[in-house]
Amino acid sequence: MLLNPVDVVDAIDPASFRKKYYDTMKPVVIKNMSKDWPASTKWDWDYFKSKVGSVNVGVYNNIKSDSRTPVNKADGYMLFGDYLDKVKQGPVELRIFLFNLFLHAPELVQDFSWPDELMTGFVKRFPMLFVGGAGSVTHMHFDIDMSHILHTQFMGRKRVLLFPFEEQHNLYRKPWEVLSFVNFEKYYDPVNSKLDIEQFPALQKARGYDIILEHGDTLFMPAGYWHHMEYIDSGFAMSLRALQNSMTGKLKGAWNLFGMRNIDTLMKRTAPEWWYNFKKSRTFDTANQ
Repeated sequence: MLLNPVDVVDAIDPASFRKKYYDTMKPVVIKNMSKDWPASTKWDWDYFKSKVGSVNVGVYNNIKSDSRTPVNKADGYMLFGDYLDKVKQGPVELRIFLFNLFLHAPELVQDFSWPDELMTGFVKRFPMLFVGGAGSVTHMHFDIDMSHILHTQFMGRKRVLLFPFEEQHNLYRKPWEVLSFVNFEKYYDPVNSKLDIEQFPALQKARGYDIILEHGDTLFMPAGYWHHMEYIDSGFAMSLRALQNSMTGKLKGAWNLFGMRNIDTLMKRTAPEWWYNFKKSRTFDTANQ
């Protein structure tokens, strides 16, 4: 893989953001975007437990999906407070994915500001919380709705591997899915890495970015960017989503959500092994070309 660091700025004016990053579909880390948000000092494990500890949430482990796994299917469920207790006690390879905390505690939306000056189209009903124990992994994927993302890290550190959408064939994308066949876990560790270059040789051509997010960092991920995340420490982050301005972008997201995903789920239920083998064969043929 050919990896570069992501641009990092302390702050950025809207015109520069749009010219250098939004319009060019290039990621950037903004260090101080959230510094004045009450959330930057109020949000911690105990605060969340007091607000929504009794809510039942889906949790996800580090095992990659197989031929029968629908997109975003949880591996188990537990009370949010019990999960937070596990996270606080030490490393735990469980994470919470796409949790709309604000449906259960709507007053928390007062703890941050929507950066409307940077971009339009924010889906303000769905700010999403992501929580992970140290060692938990979000495997390589792109967001199905093809939204732009502002991802702010509030606690702990997280390693992020990014690729533009156009690298999908070098990343061995599963057809009709938003996932990769490749396991990128510990890609940075030459001893313990699960990345298999011999099995997936096109990875050597993939051009992307590598970054470690720390408390207060906000990562702009343009629409369709592939991302793999590993929690170095137990921590949590919030994603603010904005629809693309173009009708083409909106239609791609709608197709993924209501067309592609439903077809894939149907095939996984009716002919899982055939469907998996068909997609794998097609993926390797495309990558080899």
